[in-house]
Amino acid sequence: MASPAGCEHYVRSCLLKAPCCDKLYVCRLCHDAEENHQMDRFKVREVQCSKCQTVQQAQQTCQQCHVQFGEYYCDICHLFDKDKKQYHCQPCGICRIGPKEKYFHCEKCNLCLAQDLRGNHKCVENVSRQNCPVCMEDIHTSRIGAHVLPCGHLLHKTCFDDMVRKGAYRCPLCMHSAWNMEDHWDQIDIEIAQSPMPTEYQGATVKIICNDCQAHCTVPFHVLGMKCSGCGSYNTAQDGGLIQQPQQLQSEQDTENEAETDTELEQQDQPESPTQH
Repeated sequence: MASPAGCEHYVRSCLLKAPCCDKLYVCRLCHDAEENHQMDRFKVREVQCSKCQTVQQAQQTCQQCHVQFGEYYCDICHLFDKDKKQYHCQPCGICRIGPKEKYFHCEKCNLCLAQDLRGNHKCVENVSRQNCPVCMEDIHTSRIGAHVLPCGHLLHKTCFDDMVRKGAYRCPLCMHSAWNMEDHWDQIDIEIAQSPMPTEYQGATVKIICNDCQAHCTVPFHVLGMKCSGCGSYNTAQDGGLIQQPQQLQSEQDTENEAETDTELEQQDQPESPTQH
């Protein structure tokens, strides 16, 4: 909704003249919400002063009444807003909220990331050009911050927070653990130690694939989880059915043999039928 101070998205004192339809809107987001097409922010050439209503070339200060349209102005994105330490990232092609010195542009990910992730994240080529795998909305130009998962995939920070609240700990794209799960794996270790499997399943193993380290291994079967022998993760998927150990097979064979012996003895104890003449 428009106001003298801007809209719900930005604080500014001007309206953008949409190059696509010549209509006046406070911002591209307000335009896109009302129209059946999108405004190209980079093609904006004119703005209207909210104070004196003078239509003029896009610039930071009104040529007529000299009101400042925004504390921050980018003449590439035509972004007017209050000062949030914004900066224009040339490789990203858009403005980012800074301060600039706290961020760097990762060439492979094609995204601005916090300095503490420099050399400390898994690169995925052009990852920011993919939509958020949770809400399926754009990440690169979104006003919502992006969260980088250990696997390198991105999702909106708000979507990640929702995942945490719901206990969904896997990346929606590759199933890798979305945060450090070591404490949780330790808890599962304790629960398994306190909950032995029934006799018929003791010693049974199963093949698994680990979603965290991609290892293929054969591990003890337990209904509470199968632990990767490579990295210790319980974020695993079963690959095939149970594998019975030799002692289990022998025990089952002995049981079958005993059953057959009992049947033979029962048959021997039965009286013979008289011969018919």
